[in-house]
Amino acid sequence: MAKIMLVSAIASGQGKTTLTAALARRLRREGKRVRVFKTGPDFLDPMLLERASGAPVYQLDLWMVGEAVCRRMIADAARDADVVLIEGVMGLYDGQPSSADLANAFGIPVLLALDASAMAQTAGALVLGLRDYGPVRLAGVIANRVGGEGHARMVADALRGVQLLGHLPRQERSLPERHLGIHQADEVAGLDGLLDGLADALHLSQDALDGITEIMLDATAAPPSEPMPHAPLRGKTIAIARDAAFAFLYRANLDCLEAMGASLAYFSPLRDEPVPAQADAVYLPGGYPELHARTLSHNRRWQTTLRVAHAAGLPVYAECGGMMAVADTLTDTEGREWPMAGLLPGKAIMQQRLAALGLQAWGTGAGELRGHTFHYSRFDTPAAPHAHARRHPAGTEGEAVYRAGSLTASYFHAWFPSCPEAVARLFTGGEA
Repeated sequence: MAKIMLVSAIASGQGKTTLTAALARRLRREGKRVRVFKTGPDFLDPMLLERASGAPVYQLDLWMVGEAVCRRMIADAARDADVVLIEGVMGLYDGQPSSADLANAFGIPVLLALDASAMAQTAGALVLGLRDYGPVRLAGVIANRVGGEGHARMVADALRGVQLLGHLPRQERSLPERHLGIHQADEVAGLDGLLDGLADALHLSQDALDGITEIMLDATAAPPSEPMPHAPLRGKTIAIARDAAFAFLYRANLDCLEAMGASLAYFSPLRDEPVPAQADAVYLPGGYPELHARTLSHNRRWQTTLRVAHAAGLPVYAECGGMMAVADTLTDTEGREWPMAGLLPGKAIMQQRLAALGLQAWGTGAGELRGHTFHYSRFDTPAAPHAHARRHPAGTEGEAVYRAGSLTASYFHAWFPSCPEAVARLFTGGEA
């Protein structure tokens, strides 16, 4: 059996990712087998948590992923690990479903990450309020950005019976962030040294984990996933753009494509690599094309081969940043306009404020494809939408889905396992 904890906080910015990464690296160095999950749709935090834990990181969400699949994934990880850490999303009770909903669905204790930099005794009020509001089963607290041992003792004394399991001093060097979150793991110079430094700086009580009950979820309580009656992508090669500009790829999406029989071939538009000649379809995921617009605009080979593939009728699926790269132009954060691949008429324009955020679902002819949206740009286009996703749980109109020949493009990020048949149609030219 494994000890399982969900790391959450009162809000974003409290240090959940930093503390989860520090704890994962610390436990891993002590010889423990550690698995980490991320709550909700997120591409960036899992990259960092994979480096910290040395194991693949998958997403958990009661709606997007589904309760049965979440149970099975946690149970499978718990059989192979000593400790399973689940990083929450936003604040403990934020969202529908929330991190608290996930914890309570499986009886998982919550470990609160608390930014104590500007408080002492008030920490107790926050912690007790977070525990009792739901309520949730509270494992304890790790205080972040603590001024010293005296400060840590004041916080511990204020918790009224809740255990302060550890604390992390203020860090001279923190994880760098930009408009969509932390930097990608491969972009952070000396990341492993930074993670080791955080692990070294993390003060843990002697029995920090001993009091947390080991949990074994019964994976058999979840019905087995229904295998597809056939492998609809068998014999198909899907070319996937993958580099610093196109890095927003769920591991579960790649697993889903392979489970349907597809072979995956990667290429890098930033290195001006062509679409692989053996490709039967092309997948342009999200990422940061706006940070690399000059390079993408000047690199001709990837654009030319993509246009040739599109003209030949190969299915092309472009998500968010991928859609920005196939527009006529992309205007970066400094207002400079760059020509792009031009498969979809319109202009992608970066802006300072958040344009959209949240869970959505696209009702396709094959069923409901679930996912999310998160972007700062807007898309000005004369093209009429082929369809719209719907916001969850409101049910109001969400992101537009565009079709241009064999191209399907949208700001919507799909969670492929939610409807594999719809995904198979996207990559075989069928009507999704």
